[in-house]
Amino acid sequence: MTVSIESVEPTPAVTPAGQAGAAAPPDSAVSAGGGAAGSGARPGEVLRPHAEHAFAAELAALAAQDDRPRPARWRMSPWAVATYLLGGTLPDGTRITPKYVGPRRVVEVAVTTLATDRALLLLGVPGTAKTWVSEHLAAAVSGDSTLLVQGTAGTPEEAIRYGWNYARLLAHGPSRDALVPSPVMRAMAEGMTVRVEELTRVPADVQDTLITILSEKTLPIPELGEETQAVRGFNLIATANDRDRGVNELSSALRRRFNTVVLPLPETAEAEVDIVSRRVDQIGRSLDLPSVPDGVDEIRRVVTVFRELRDGVTADGRTKLKSPSGTLSTAEAISVVTGGLALAAHFGDGVLRASDVAAGVLGAVVRDPAADRVIWQEYLEAVVREREGWKDFYRACREVGA
Repeated sequence: MTVSIESVEPTPAVTPAGQAGAAAPPDSAVSAGGGAAGSGARPGEVLRPHAEHAFAAELAALAAQDDRPRPARWRMSPWAVATYLLGGTLPDGTRITPKYVGPRRVVEVAVTTLATDRALLLLGVPGTAKTWVSEHLAAAVSGDSTLLVQGTAGTPEEAIRYGWNYARLLAHGPSRDALVPSPVMRAMAEGMTVRVEELTRVPADVQDTLITILSEKTLPIPELGEETQAVRGFNLIATANDRDRGVNELSSALRRRFNTVVLPLPETAEAEVDIVSRRVDQIGRSLDLPSVPDGVDEIRRVVTVFRELRDGVTADGRTKLKSPSGTLSTAEAISVVTGGLALAAHFGDGVLRASDVAAGVLGAVVRDPAADRVIWQEYLEAVVREREGWKDFYRACREVGA
């Protein structure tokens, strides 16, 4: 993705050790790195375009009207990055759609962190848009959200440092040509933003390979007697779930290298309905599903059920509830409604109804077949059954749970 700013040539990456070194569908499926974003897919066929492609028009409009100071190698100023995430209207009337609905200060702190030499850790329970926010931050800051390390229990050290082309390594020995740079190494060399998803799922010894990178801004290559030094513009965004603490909790040394920003759950039901409606509408357009406004009442019911069971109390505060084992996050609500829209489109009349979302709600709530089913049945009989205007939802849930 390119916007109306001149591209910056990458600074040479390797220096001898010890020396100082330097919302509409996309129009194209070509990635920022020059490759096809869809592995050969033609323009318009990509199911889920990267942020820099999906919102290329908004990014270009912001960059064209952005006259504020920009950090080195940033595509736009911190103010413009925050506007891109939070939404707004530009002086020429261009409307920027909000990518994140939540406290403004959270976004401002995240953007400001990236403008310093501190890495950013987005922390929160599952479904609080950590990955979504990190992708859009990288797209706005660097114009490329694809420099990504996906954290898993099997993530190797090479995913963060570098690997080797073993055919060249065996034929010619260690050399620059045989080295395969990781996304982190590439970001350091080019002054870009790199993303590390689910950092707490990465083994502790692999996590700690980031310490030197984040503190010294240097990645040693002892096999070559060289190092990669980060150029201005480099930074790292990591995400982690609160629920993952105790699995591979970050060491105190690594945690000190991050500024931590906690992404909260939506404060109000209306805010969560708005988030779900926006995301489902975006997903639905790519899948040719019915429009969201036709199903806003069902979206509100799904959100209400999730919030009440998540909080352990009904919306009016009168009845205490048991909470099931699942997170019942906003992301899960989006998944339930999207599945319901697909049912309505392919096996109904195109209008989202209670019968379309009931199975999805049941699947999200009942994760533990023994304990969660009892909690769900109690909620269904004590709350849903007695709620005015919810008879159709009650019957639909009873039918799928029978």
